Amino acid sequence: MAHKNKQNRSPWKDRQKYSSKTVQKNLKGKHKRPEEAFSFNEADDRIYDILRNHGFSQLAHEKRQLLTKYYFLLIENQKVNNFTRLIKLRDIAIKHFIDSMLPSELFDLKTPLLDIGTGPGLPGIPIKVLNPEKRIILAEGVQTRVEFLKHCRDQLELKELDIIGKYIDESFVYPVKGIITRAVEDIQNTLNKSGNCLQVGGHVYLMKGPNVDPEIKDAKRNCSEYFSLVKDIGYEIPKTPHKRRLLVYEKIKSKPLPKELFES
Repeated sequence: MAHKNKQNRSPWKDRQKYSSKTVQKNLKGKHKRPEEAFSFNEADDRIYDILRNHGFSQLAHEKRQLLTKYYFLLIENQKVNNFTRLIKLRDIAIKHFIDSMLPSELFDLKTPLLDIGTGPGLPGIPIKVLNPEKRIILAEGVQTRVEFLKHCRDQLELKELDIIGKYIDESFVYPVKGIITRAVEDIQNTLNKSGNCLQVGGHVYLMKGPNVDPEIKDAKRNCSEYFSLVKDIGYEIPKTPHKRRLLVYEKIKSKPLPKELFES
């Protein structure tokens, strides 16, 4: 005689309720917590394998370990702040670390280099780890993120890494030779708000997705007096389907400074 489920409940539905896919679905749009905990050596070995398999096999041991330390800082911070939607080591290594380092492999980034809207330090910190001799400036307007960036700088002992705790707009005047961002803001807005801190002849490096041509047309129509597109590099994160575009704009002329800078 078959057993009767007197509670009229489905064991399969109960299992589905706590399955990893269902948990991830329920977490969508909410604060995501890391799923796995690794020892430092385990994480370092995994990051080594990922870097080796995705184009960075020659990265020095000391630099890789800095990335591993940065991974742990991100994960520890994620327990209290929702700074990144990526919570798996593999995703962080590929979509944060490798993605951030690739522009400096594709183009010679001018410095001082200002990372606008850096968030938890991306792409600025991985670029700094890869190029310790370069001066990098991280700009971020959210105070909790600013404190996290300072903590990272101290823990990773990164020199020539400045942190500016404010949003960048047209009134921001701070002489740099390079600006980089992988924010989702459109090209025209980024060029307009960063133009007064970039020297003539300096470059703006925009990390974009593949479907950016409409933005390029708008920028050409509205910003061509001050900026010229000098490089458009299409590429993929090695051995992944993730396509990217690196756009390099050169500042060819200075804009008049905003009137509010001269008002008392």
